[in-house]
Amino acid sequence: MTYTIEKVTTLIGARRYGDNDTNIGFILTDSRSLCFPEETLFFALKSERNDGHNYIPELYRRGVKNFVVTDVPKGYASDYPEANFLKVVNTLEALQRLAERHRDEFNIPIVGITGSNGKTMVKEWLYQLLSPSMFVTRSPRSYNSQIGVPLSVWLMNEQTQVGVFEAGISQPGEMLALRDIIQPTIAVLTNVGSAHQENFSSLEEKCREKLILFHDAETVVYDGDDEVITKVVAEYPDYKGEKLFWSLQNPEAPFYVKKIEKQQSVSVITYIYKGVEDSFSIPFIDDASIQNSIICAAVASKIGLSAEDIDKRMAQLEPVAMRLEVKVGQHGCTLINDSYNSDINSLDIALDFMNRRPDHRGRRHTLILSDIYQSGQTPEALYKEVSDLARKRGVVKFIGIGPELCKQHDTIQISEKFFFPNVEEFINSEVFASLRDEVILLKGARQFGFDQLTELLVQKVHETTLEVNLNAVVANLNYYRAFMKPETKLVCMIKADGYGAGAVEIAKTLQDHRVDYLAVAVADEGVTLRKNGITSNIMIMNPEMTAFKTMFDYDLEPEVYSFRLLDALIKAAEKEGVTGFPVHIKLDTGMHRMGFDPENDMEELIGKLKHQNAIIPRSVFSHFVGSDDDSFDDFSAHQFELFDKGSRQLQAAFDHKILRHICNSAGIEHFPERQLDMCRLGLGLYGINSRNNKTINCVSTLKTTILQMHNVKAGDSVGYSRKTILDKDSVIAAIPIGYADGLNRRLGNRHAYCLVNGKKADYVGNICMDVAMIDVTGINCKEGDSVEIFGEHLPVQVLSDILETIPYEVLTTISNRVKRVYYQD
Repeated sequence: MTYTIEKVTTLIGARRYGDNDTNIGFILTDSRSLCFPEETLFFALKSERNDGHNYIPELYRRGVKNFVVTDVPKGYASDYPEANFLKVVNTLEALQRLAERHRDEFNIPIVGITGSNGKTMVKEWLYQLLSPSMFVTRSPRSYNSQIGVPLSVWLMNEQTQVGVFEAGISQPGEMLALRDIIQPTIAVLTNVGSAHQENFSSLEEKCREKLILFHDAETVVYDGDDEVITKVVAEYPDYKGEKLFWSLQNPEAPFYVKKIEKQQSVSVITYIYKGVEDSFSIPFIDDASIQNSIICAAVASKIGLSAEDIDKRMAQLEPVAMRLEVKVGQHGCTLINDSYNSDINSLDIALDFMNRRPDHRGRRHTLILSDIYQSGQTPEALYKEVSDLARKRGVVKFIGIGPELCKQHDTIQISEKFFFPNVEEFINSEVFASLRDEVILLKGARQFGFDQLTELLVQKVHETTLEVNLNAVVANLNYYRAFMKPETKLVCMIKADGYGAGAVEIAKTLQDHRVDYLAVAVADEGVTLRKNGITSNIMIMNPEMTAFKTMFDYDLEPEVYSFRLLDALIKAAEKEGVTGFPVHIKLDTGMHRMGFDPENDMEELIGKLKHQNAIIPRSVFSHFVGSDDDSFDDFSAHQFELFDKGSRQLQAAFDHKILRHICNSAGIEHFPERQLDMCRLGLGLYGINSRNNKTINCVSTLKTTILQMHNVKAGDSVGYSRKTILDKDSVIAAIPIGYADGLNRRLGNRHAYCLVNGKKADYVGNICMDVAMIDVTGINCKEGDSVEIFGEHLPVQVLSDILETIPYEVLTTISNRVKRVYYQD
């Protein structure tokens, strides 16, 4: 659906500057995701740290002609003669209002889903249940925020018969706007848990906020056995709609779950709805999947899906892999695996992700796509849109799989294109065999067997993997940014290969989120980043004198901490004809590791810097010794006093701005008054709060698998040197991880444990170079099951405490032979 610019102006109550008549089909809030400029309306959103108005000149040059702004650029008529500027009081509210007015155009069932967990699973399963017989528009991925919800609702068009949208909140006051945008006819509350609880005084307060979504809904669906939810629902006596709550305990419930039978790999749920008893089975046995399926059955029944169709389609439910993975592929390829579903909206998001990640070798971007089902469009229109999206997002090689794509061969306007009726024929083709040095996006419906492609294309390195959650990196970045003044800059530390997580992919993510500086230890680490497409400012914390030319060649800015280093750097720069090269001056205020003495060295330091033009101080910094410990506060105050005096003396000697920074991760939170011009974010970026030794958002999860299991008698020993003697008959499993992978030998002989299917399994015997043994007695597991060494459910701090060390050491000792797998939700 498109709207004239005149209509949009009216809908959002804007004042229009400019008279260019045009139609609007696309909404943009992030300049990096521009695809179809001619029909795009850009909302210049403002935040504490950014302002969308800054990107108007760039977007105008790229073809965008329509902008929603709070401030119209001066000289707009001459500088932007073809543009329309729609002036409003608040651009976010204008975005939400436009989506709300767009929602008003539809008199169809709209499902709004909120809850602490399970929202995305319920949304995706409802799509799987409903889409075979009706066209469903749903939120892409987890677009459930104040910005994500309006972008999701905007996706509804003339073909939409049902809308399914998530609504996520993190603090009081957020749900009202989302309710007005979604206007659900059916409102669903999955559950109320501890997620984002820090912003609510109680679970009841959070539940009340979520139930705002219920206010005008015709039907509400919730767990009638949950005491908190039931109590809060009862507090809304004015609600006149239908309460379609489900229950395992109350036979009078509108949706009574009479019986749940868990079999080996299938669960059978018997229920009574409108007095009729029926049942369905799902190919899952975990409690969360069972609860989500019950919610879906209740909603599908209300929408009108027959019990027969529910039973048939529930049995075919597919797991929802709610993450996009980046993996190292065979033959120089990089794989972006997003094959859990295939539709036009999620395709655009995945293509945008691929297009925004720099590639140092300029490798071709390849899309492998399956047929798209239930699009609501004619095949010709659908695949023309696919073709346009792919070309705009930089795809130069297209591989289509499925009978419909084969028919649409001529519709795909990409010069290098290949088509196959199924995955098997593609795997056996020369095209498959010739995949080399490409960035490949896998985007296919599960029934096409794209998991076979992933298995064949991914580089086989090791069954032990380090999974790195890129969303968690961003969440941690934003967690610390929330403590900072909007004008304060940020340096992100990615030395030691990104604290073991992989510096290149972490750097790509941080660059995409516009951090001010990246910092590595040595020049070679900076060169690796540059060769992988990183253009951000890069600071070298431990520059070597043999690497000066490398730093000049690759624009790597060194720390300078001694007169010997300073003199050598100036001499090298002058020899190379370099002038005005930025450096970062380190002052020693108490760490006594490296740095100039702020009390005794400043006069000489300033003199040397002033009497040359090869280098120029870009920043001056120091490092708190104990910002993570309140007992050191007096010493921290002494450090800051020394730094403040020395850094001011340096600044006074120069006319240009010299950035001052002393706060590390702990200091950002503990000393907000000492944030100055810039802060340095290290361990906190990777999810560990050193002030309380708690995990913020887990970034790295080290996993392996069970290779083999043995029944071992009491009295027998396990491992080298017979260090562990079993005191009872036991089941011992071997896992492919050892000290060569970074698993410390001191964890063996029952000094620590890992997790097998959520249960603690002690390490027994000495940990070997490549293998460790664990005690899985009493744990329901089998060969091939996953084992968590540390991560989401077993914090790395547990291991560092046992080893009497710090989380840094555990994270940075993970071997490079351990495959890194990157993903985002």
